[in-house]
Amino acid sequence: MSDNLSALSGRKGLEDNLFEQLVEKSKVAGAPDNEELKQLAEKYLMGDAITYGTASFYDFLKKEHEGVKVHVCNGSACLVAGTQDKVKGKLSRHFKDAEVGHMCCLGRCHENSAFNYDGVNYSGDAINQIEEIVKETEEDLSDNYKVDATCERVLTGDAMTAESFKVQFQAVLDQGSDWALDQIKASNIRGRGGAGFPMGFKFEACRNEPGDQKFIVCNADEGDPGAYSDRYLLEEQPMLVLFGMMTAGYVTGADRGAVYIRGEYPESVRAMSEAVAQLEAIGMHGEGIAGTDFNFTFKVIEGAGAYICGEETALLSSLEGQRPEVRVRPPFPTQKGLFNKPTIVNNVETLAAVPWIIKNGGDTYAKLGTERSTGTKLVCLDSFFVNPGMYEVEMGSSFKELVYDIGGGFKEPVKAVHVGGPLGGIVPTHKIDSLNIDFESFANGGFLLGHAGIVSVPEKFPMIEYLEHLFEFTADESCGKCFPCSIGSVRGKEMIEKSRNGGPKMDRQLMDDLLETLEIGSLCALGGGLPLGIKNALQYFDEELKAYFS
Repeated sequence: MSDNLSALSGRKGLEDNLFEQLVEKSKVAGAPDNEELKQLAEKYLMGDAITYGTASFYDFLKKEHEGVKVHVCNGSACLVAGTQDKVKGKLSRHFKDAEVGHMCCLGRCHENSAFNYDGVNYSGDAINQIEEIVKETEEDLSDNYKVDATCERVLTGDAMTAESFKVQFQAVLDQGSDWALDQIKASNIRGRGGAGFPMGFKFEACRNEPGDQKFIVCNADEGDPGAYSDRYLLEEQPMLVLFGMMTAGYVTGADRGAVYIRGEYPESVRAMSEAVAQLEAIGMHGEGIAGTDFNFTFKVIEGAGAYICGEETALLSSLEGQRPEVRVRPPFPTQKGLFNKPTIVNNVETLAAVPWIIKNGGDTYAKLGTERSTGTKLVCLDSFFVNPGMYEVEMGSSFKELVYDIGGGFKEPVKAVHVGGPLGGIVPTHKIDSLNIDFESFANGGFLLGHAGIVSVPEKFPMIEYLEHLFEFTADESCGKCFPCSIGSVRGKEMIEKSRNGGPKMDRQLMDDLLETLEIGSLCALGGGLPLGIKNALQYFDEELKAYFS
């Protein structure tokens, strides 16, 4: 059935996109009513249940979201920082309870106290100026986080302009698509979204797939708490991302690109839309790029509050106006992706590295980092560090040096760092010395590098509470497609909640069985990745946690 729905949605394509219409309607008059959903179903030749099921999935499209005026960040970094009760308290003086909702995560992990009001994100001291914010009399309160590099600046150099984009892409056109693909393959760059899949292999697979319509999708919906590198690239380096997408299109034969940006990053949506407009103004968007027969059109699409859309197949379903449920693979997106057409899906940081690779050569890029983890990596440090901010480091760099020299160590005692988002590994501080910043080092240590955002767990924060938070997060964000994830996460939360609140202690064997079921039975990394951090905590914090087990 979903294949048919994909094809029906594909009749209108990205130009008259069903999901985009749902989001726009919600901004005008709140959650779409049943009559509007019925009209959209008729327009796209779908059943009413499809549009209703889609609209009822997303946080920002649900009926209960109507009337919400301000959103409090409930991400992991803000949780452990302990700032959000104060934020809620101050907001309650200006808003009714029904007007206060939540978002996860706003990407303000470097200073916390994060909230969203009227389409703008705030953090840090902004909550103390809420009266001025509500009255629209405050001065510029945009956050200023440190951005630095300890290596070759692949991603954090001077921002690419529209004109420099045009000049550099002309060089790609002059050299040809075979040459461009060779550079990507020679670089051996691996996806920066967590899985670490070789970009060149993906490009070549899509290029070789037959079809007169192909798509490039930028996954800008990866909302791992602790990571705000996507924010930086989308807002400060948008041309790098767009250049990567256009190069991917030229290499694979795609002429349409979608930048799917999480709704929790409103500033990123605006910045990318402005960048596309700048390219259009100089003939680098649409038909006949740089006077050639190569065509490429960008479409910026705003998400509606669903962490699962960071999973590539759920994102594709979302773009089609379906419920963002994970798809069974194979077939892979390069074979059968958006609207059943061959599709490249790469995350923001991976695409943003393409301009440097093209300019300096794939072989030169491959000399950065390690043999299997080439290039550089953006790493985000949260508010517990003396020097919070985003740093570009060479792959293979010492994790100890990052934490204690570059990051300056911690402002207060910390017992662990959660690296790679909710599905990453929980690294006890005594293990920091043994790790390097690359895929292999973290995997060999029993952890996961992932997006490389770091959430510090302070000594004073109960590890059992953090584990309950991870189960609850997964339960809230599960797409519901597979039972191990959607039910297993709820059972895990219930077990911990009862044990924490005077109920029966947990059976350790039962918990181990639950984690195994999640790990091997889940369709995607949401349920499959959750057990890693839980198992790390059970291994390294047994003394603290054993009181909750029988």
